[in-house]
Amino acid sequence: MFKKIMKGGKKPSKSDASADAPQPPHAAAAPNVVVNHASRGGSGGGGSAASANSSSALPLVPLSGAMEPVPLFRDAPASERQSLFLRKLHVCCYALDFSDTLKNVREKEIKRQALMDLVDFIQSGSGKMSENCQEEMIRMISVNIFRCLPPASHENTGQEPTDPEEEEPSLDPSWPHLQLVYELLLRYIVSSDTDTKIAKRYIDHSFVLKLLDLFDSEDPREREYLKTILHRIYGKFMVHRPFIRKAINNIFYRFIYETERHCGIGELLEILGSIINGFALPMKEEHKLFLVRALLPLHKPKSVGMYHQQLSYCITQFVEKDFKLADTVIRGLLKYWPITNCQKEVLFLGELEEVLEATQAAEFQRCMVPLFRQISRCLNSSHFQVPATIAVERHGVATVCGWSTANWMSGFGAVAERALFLWNNEHIVSLIAQNRTVILPIIFEAFERNISNHWNQAVHGLTVNVRKMFVEMDAELFEECQRQHAEKEAKAKEIEEKRQLKWKRLADAASQNGVEDMVTT
Repeated sequence: MFKKIMKGGKKPSKSDASADAPQPPHAAAAPNVVVNHASRGGSGGGGSAASANSSSALPLVPLSGAMEPVPLFRDAPASERQSLFLRKLHVCCYALDFSDTLKNVREKEIKRQALMDLVDFIQSGSGKMSENCQEEMIRMISVNIFRCLPPASHENTGQEPTDPEEEEPSLDPSWPHLQLVYELLLRYIVSSDTDTKIAKRYIDHSFVLKLLDLFDSEDPREREYLKTILHRIYGKFMVHRPFIRKAINNIFYRFIYETERHCGIGELLEILGSIINGFALPMKEEHKLFLVRALLPLHKPKSVGMYHQQLSYCITQFVEKDFKLADTVIRGLLKYWPITNCQKEVLFLGELEEVLEATQAAEFQRCMVPLFRQISRCLNSSHFQVPATIAVERHGVATVCGWSTANWMSGFGAVAERALFLWNNEHIVSLIAQNRTVILPIIFEAFERNISNHWNQAVHGLTVNVRKMFVEMDAELFEECQRQHAEKEAKAKEIEEKRQLKWKRLADAASQNGVEDMVTT
């Protein structure tokens, strides 16, 4: 036994040798497409049987050879289907030019038919695939989908980058064939016949990373398939879950702090929304760090409107899972609160309402002072947008202070209006009522400014009605705030009068000395 060990490692198996076998010409033309496989050690007859026919079942196609059609599975006997499967995979590896619809018409149709037959074969579960067939199928899928994505429109033309929300999506001309390849991969992953112990050798970390890179595709149809496939991989391959979460984190970090351009942030957040929903309690520290370091900073980029709905859902899921995170989330929103972008402010106020609905009294009290200072600033915003581009998110009928749905929808979009709409939420009103002695003094001045100075009559009317709610809550407190506000106004007026008097004295002194053009205001 000792001599055997000293002589060196074990003799490589046929399956190991087949992995190093020469690839078809098209594979050689794409050196970046590599599928890393795990070790195939272990006993069992399946692996040896697959390796035994690997060298003969998948003949190489010569460079000058023409693509020939392959018979359908239903026309072949069961004993030949594995070999036919490999032949079809080989045909599907041909790289064709889809930018010209008149080029390679015959070859495109042959490839399409082969892909459709492969999808039907996997979906029907007609026979269990050998390990070698699975390996070659993943290689074929890799050759087709892992490619260099075309540059964005602003990169291609040399023009200044435009708002991502205003760009038209770029559709891949090869999508009819790519869709079949993605469908094949999806059917393979969700199939009950797929053994994860074998499949994880080919759908490994390298494969997942390349799949994530494709989320930056401008074609929304491709991103939709990628979203479904990655979600299924996360659900089926438990060993990949931490790696997938970390890889998505890295995409977010690069987007937030470097590029601020990525097409697939919304789709990745949709996947994470489902993942967060399944987090076990008590929540791991890793997940809380993900919230603070990745999700909350995603409010910073200018293009947040493109993925805000998905982001808001993820944030709300965290608070609903662990109500103690409400303070962290609200302070995070306040940290990234927009200053000059009114459309973003409206989005933030909508998300804030969702978070506050899941917030309990203790967490609300920790953050209510900075929160209502910000809401006070929103109440005095002069922004107003007609017609509205943002609908009421969740409420079928808008009954804010007596407004009908038609009135609300015709003018919705104003920052001040959206802030006043918070008082239509019963849970938020109850939190405010419990802490009115702290909150009312903070926002009372904003109410008075709106009533006396705001240019929009709708905001003026809503402010009056919300003000009445506080009178009904606590008349004594309201009168005290009114008295303090009057004293503050009187003091400010007195200071202004003294300032004007000083300027008048200076002007008089200057005129006596012959200076006539002194500014006195």
